[in-house]
Amino acid sequence: MRTVIDVEIWSDVVCPWCYIGKRRFERAVDAVADEIEVRAVYRPYQLDPTAAVGMTAPVFDTYAKKFGGPERAAQIIGHLTDVAVADGLEFHMDRALRANTLLAHRLLWLTEASGHQHAMKERLLQAYFHDGLDVGDPEVLADCAADIGLDRDRVREFLDSDDGVTEVRLMIEVARDAEITAVPTFVFAGAPEGQAWMVPGAQDTDVFVTVLRRLAARRVAAQAADDGVDG
Repeated sequence: MRTVIDVEIWSDVVCPWCYIGKRRFERAVDAVADEIEVRAVYRPYQLDPTAAVGMTAPVFDTYAKKFGGPERAAQIIGHLTDVAVADGLEFHMDRALRANTLLAHRLLWLTEASGHQHAMKERLLQAYFHDGLDVGDPEVLADCAADIGLDRDRVREFLDSDDGVTEVRLMIEVARDAEITAVPTFVFAGAPEGQAWMVPGAQDTDVFVTVLRRLAARRVAAQAADDGVDG
């Protein structure tokens, strides 16, 4: 019987390292699939919660303002693009549009219950980093949902409502209370010591494999000890 490990992944859909980390983690999950069942769920985090709703700006301009000018922005984007290629991703950050991501996180919240969250997360990341789409636009989000087989009209109706707003905002506060200050952050539940293991950053695949196997081994050992006591 495979050991089951639950993982909460705190990330944003406009975070390049979140996309890179997603790929690396997925490879780790594949590598341990015969021995460990990983049940991962995405949790919301906003890199820029103050971004104006309904407005966009070229990400290049945002980077230039944040990191000290166009030359530095070009260097950072070039580096991110090269790293992404090495992980099998194709970034086009020259056309990426910075946007408020609360609506996107509400859509991810909606799709968690239906089992479509991972496909939705992938489509939203692709929309931002590859397609240059406005991931803060409800029409774009409804189209993305339709791309993975969801009912576009129902998704559009959901986005027009207040459903999920309170829940998503509460989860963002949970991240703050847990002192998650950067993304991606991977929180592995069920450590025998009674505390979750928190792994920040887009770690190499081997790191994720080591964490998963180490946690699984500790849980097996703890269970064996409990069985011995009960016996």
